[in-house]
Amino acid sequence: MGVKVGVLALQGDVSEHIAAFRQALADRPGSMVIPVRHTEDLAGLDALAIPGGESTTISRLIEKNGLYEPLAEFEGGVFATCAGMVLAADRVDDPRVRTLNLISMHVTRNAFGRQVDSREVLLAVKGLSEPFRAVFIRAPVATEAGPGTEVLARIPEGIVAVRNGRHMAFAFHPELGGDLRLHRMFLEGLGV
Repeated sequence: MGVKVGVLALQGDVSEHIAAFRQALADRPGSMVIPVRHTEDLAGLDALAIPGGESTTISRLIEKNGLYEPLAEFEGGVFATCAGMVLAADRVDDPRVRTLNLISMHVTRNAFGRQVDSREVLLAVKGLSEPFRAVFIRAPVATEAGPGTEVLARIPEGIVAVRNGRHMAFAFHPELGGDLRLHRMFLEGLGV
């Protein structure tokens, strides 16, 4: 049976997410990955990726496009990366960002500092037998995981990967580098 995944396509690394999910779904006939820009694009989706980008900009564009309530009420799984992790949280350190309250966690934006402080880390992730090469680009961290939120990975700066039900959030960019293990773990957790 095919899986239908949407990628929030308002700002950020949308094409990288579309390509990664298409590759992860290559062995699932009838699957599709589509960009999501309007409320009607959410119809029939099993999952939604909220990509990295600039969280305050994406937050404003969500409001401008009338997507806040539909995204906050989305019943499928959510795969959130970097800025997406900020938006998926229920608490964030920046009042300019209206979070979607999808995952119980407190997130700090730009926890790594400036762009020059971005880096790659071989990261132990719960559920993966081998380390994952995580690319952190002006990344957030979760400083606290609330009830029902399972911590999958952490580094000295804080929590960088979580799961809450069908939702997963990452401070890094699993869509970069060609390693699709986290995409496959997410898809398996959808139950479709």
